[in-house]
Amino acid sequence: MFCYQCQETAKGTGCTLAGVCGKKDNVANMQDLLVFVTKGISFYTTRLRELGVESEAAGKFIVDSLFMTITNANFDFDRFVVRVREALKLRDELKEKYLKAGGSVPAGVHESATWTGHSVEEFEAKNVSIGVLSTKNEDVRSLRELVIYGLKGMAAYTEHANNLGFSDLTIYKFIQDALVATTNDNLTADQLVALVMETGKFGVTAMALLDKANTSTYGNPEITKVNIGVRNNPGILISGHDLRDMEDLLVQTEGTGVDVYTHSEMLPANYYPAFKKYKHFVGNYGSSWWQQKEEFETFNGPVLFTTNCIVPPKNGASYADKVYTTGASGFTGFKHIGERPAGGRKDFSEIIAHAKRCKPPVEIEKGEIIGGFAHNQVVALADKVVDAVKSGAIRKFFVMAGCDGRFKQRSYYTEFAEALPKDTVIMTAGCAKYRYNKLPLGDIGGIPRVLDAGQCNDSYSLAVIALKLKEVFNLNDINELPIAFNIAWYEQKAVIVLLALLYLGVKNIHLGPTLPGFLSPNVAKVLIEKFGIAGIGTVEDDIKLFLS
Repeated sequence: MFCYQCQETAKGTGCTLAGVCGKKDNVANMQDLLVFVTKGISFYTTRLRELGVESEAAGKFIVDSLFMTITNANFDFDRFVVRVREALKLRDELKEKYLKAGGSVPAGVHESATWTGHSVEEFEAKNVSIGVLSTKNEDVRSLRELVIYGLKGMAAYTEHANNLGFSDLTIYKFIQDALVATTNDNLTADQLVALVMETGKFGVTAMALLDKANTSTYGNPEITKVNIGVRNNPGILISGHDLRDMEDLLVQTEGTGVDVYTHSEMLPANYYPAFKKYKHFVGNYGSSWWQQKEEFETFNGPVLFTTNCIVPPKNGASYADKVYTTGASGFTGFKHIGERPAGGRKDFSEIIAHAKRCKPPVEIEKGEIIGGFAHNQVVALADKVVDAVKSGAIRKFFVMAGCDGRFKQRSYYTEFAEALPKDTVIMTAGCAKYRYNKLPLGDIGGIPRVLDAGQCNDSYSLAVIALKLKEVFNLNDINELPIAFNIAWYEQKAVIVLLALLYLGVKNIHLGPTLPGFLSPNVAKVLIEKFGIAGIGTVEDDIKLFLS
């Protein structure tokens, strides 16, 4: 195997024996094969589109498939074998439709459009030649993978919107066009850089679509104090990002005597008005995804993964038989809950029955944390924020969005937040918040010094807020705002957030705890020179730099 799509990749260069995330080599290679076949599917969808034929079903299949391959989402080898078979079947159906419509497959077409296999052995044999390293030119490989990882993040956000009944065919079209472009050996480096920026553009479109889907369905997030203690009822812990799954679970647990708690990236579900009516929705349990091995033990009840953030449990872990997956997530040995029927809800009866047999959670902390500062809420406070800036009460905003992770260097973000002057405000989204959202950082004139907008996709909210402030202050350039970007990253959803910010014109973003291993020296040089991308240094030096 070779995989370097996440921040924790081995030695910062690539996992070759097994993933640091826990992914085995056969799973990694089967994921590569699935991405390969989606490129073949995209060849035919793009050709059919030229003939006036659109396949929304193929667009959704590609999105769901890409989502399955992001870091920590799915470790189930058998699921990927089934998915590859489904992908080959779909590709060949589209090919037949294309040929019947008068199209022809040109000589020399990329093999993703023509290769076929049937057995696991044939799949595994093909994996050897189609992985990341099959692109020999290091810079071309780097740019192609940057695009593909951006597409994976975009697919995650698009899938969540789809689950709420919101779709955008232009996103499907771009994803397919971009996948085909990564097979084109004639594209120059400049053309690939342009494709990277176009990926950022559609990243904005995808995040805006999901924002519309979430707020139209569940209301605009509200400033909310979230309980982090426990009650005496048995509970279900729900993790991941999918709000439709959250809704289905709350509806089905109502009146059962089973409480529902969020974990990690599901915390922002507590901010939505539609979910607050459920009296058995208790609050949040625990912290970031990488601490789940300890927190799932003390929770006692079953856990539902709606998306990524799975950490493979240790052998003998007492909670291993209590974990359920659904959607794009999966792990060999975990019970998987199937898709919802058209117009219906997923069937969570098994996990509810399981919860009733379990003890209540063990309390690991008490108190409250505050969040819900998405763009609608902050814009409503715009006058108060502007006055605080003009009066000097707020000197600078620090966008510290992104991901958390296991690296010891990530303590930097806690220390950075603690060391910031008291006239600065942190704006955050994503699980990076767990490095500082429970610190007693206080407020400025009633404005909390940590403004949590929500999940990683809610980084869109932070961009909207920045653009609104640019308008209010009558500035020509977003970079003239008193806002600094010090972002932590881990996986591919953070990649699309970064590309979206670059497309919006944000410069001088600091990215840590390490720069991506998939950036070749030349590609990194372009990002540094054109956009001011930089890594992190010491807390003291970085604060001096940001405030200078």
